Amino acid sequence: MTTIDELYEFRRFSASGSEVDDHTRGWLQADAQGFHAKSYTEESLSRVSAGLVTDAQTLTGAYARSRQDSSLGAEYPVATFASFAKSLTVGGGRMLPAHLISAVTVRPTHRRRGLLRRMMTDNLATAAADGFAVAALTASEASIYRRFGFGPAVWHHAVSLKTDAGFRLLTVPTGSADWAHAKDLAEIGPRIFERFHTAQPGSVDRHVGIWQHITGLADNDGQEDRSIRAALHYDEAGEVDGYVSYRFSGWETEKRAVKVVDFVAADDNAALGLWQYLASIDLVDTVTWNMGRSDEPLAWALDDPRRLTVTGVDDWLWLRILDVPQALEARPYSADGELVLRVTDELGHASGVFRLAVTDGVAQVTTDDRARPNLELDAWVLGSLYLGGADPVSVAAGGQLVERTPGAVAALRTLLAADRPVYGITPF
Repeated sequence: MTTIDELYEFRRFSASGSEVDDHTRGWLQADAQGFHAKSYTEESLSRVSAGLVTDAQTLTGAYARSRQDSSLGAEYPVATFASFAKSLTVGGGRMLPAHLISAVTVRPTHRRRGLLRRMMTDNLATAAADGFAVAALTASEASIYRRFGFGPAVWHHAVSLKTDAGFRLLTVPTGSADWAHAKDLAEIGPRIFERFHTAQPGSVDRHVGIWQHITGLADNDGQEDRSIRAALHYDEAGEVDGYVSYRFSGWETEKRAVKVVDFVAADDNAALGLWQYLASIDLVDTVTWNMGRSDEPLAWALDDPRRLTVTGVDDWLWLRILDVPQALEARPYSADGELVLRVTDELGHASGVFRLAVTDGVAQVTTDDRARPNLELDAWVLGSLYLGGADPVSVAAGGQLVERTPGAVAALRTLLAADRPVYGITPF
């Protein structure tokens, strides 16, 4: 039988930077086609490649050892994969280095040949060897990544807000808002995002490409987007504590609408102030935001909460635990207690029996294969529960968390409760 290595060559490399070589060009164009984006221009290739270098992204491509006449050139991989490191906020202002996975594509003519499995297992093994406790990704499809130990851990609500004359807040936020040039967010935005990121469990730090997108410097196809507008929120001392970027999309539809591109607030007052600003825009009846909180505070601030409707619910961040003791010891805990967990992992990274002992909110985790487990779960379930965004009681009711000791599920629920609702707004 022909092996996968006889059919494909797997290459790991760094992007070439602003002077784009054929290797980087072929990888980027293959990735764009895999996500149904427009082909890059030479200018956008240079910008995107330079961003990959800034973020120290490692690119992987699977290259067919033979190709048919007149098909794409040999520099185009039939599968793409990228990885890089950013911080994940795990609660209490604590950061944990996370191994991020992105740009996963397989050409339709080469599917079901083991390419994704090979790239994923090799990449996770490298991440584990490099000492990462967790890996993370965002999934275009929800049925792919459990087999590799990833579980959904952060969710979004897509929301729509009616902003006509009936809009009114019960509590008027302090401070003020004003217009800004969207391109100025490239400098202002990271400072505000850092305040949000530090305080928000479930947040992942941002890569260069996000700032290009939310400022209009480059859209999903790498082209300048001149439709992006921006506003800043200022606290009572005149310091910027929030921003929103958005575009108007109303003339082509019956509803005159604004679509939020990015919405970052350093605190709750700034968030309400930004919503108040969006509701005050003339010639607009509706504001939509596809990455809203699942516990959106605005609903409690509205005189008529029915003005805010949830139009969709999406899983967002998927987590994969690579080192159970390191991961569990990195996050804070809301109560003291002790549990023994048996974790199964097809790839072996998280397998074992672990004693989780929490004293004064600090965990100590030891491996104890002879201990009798209170709970049994798969690695992907541990990924979902890790930040506190998934309820162990609901997961157990769904048959994915097995209780061996009465009361253990409730005890885990108490231990893992997050210090604030889990949320994140970083696409990658």
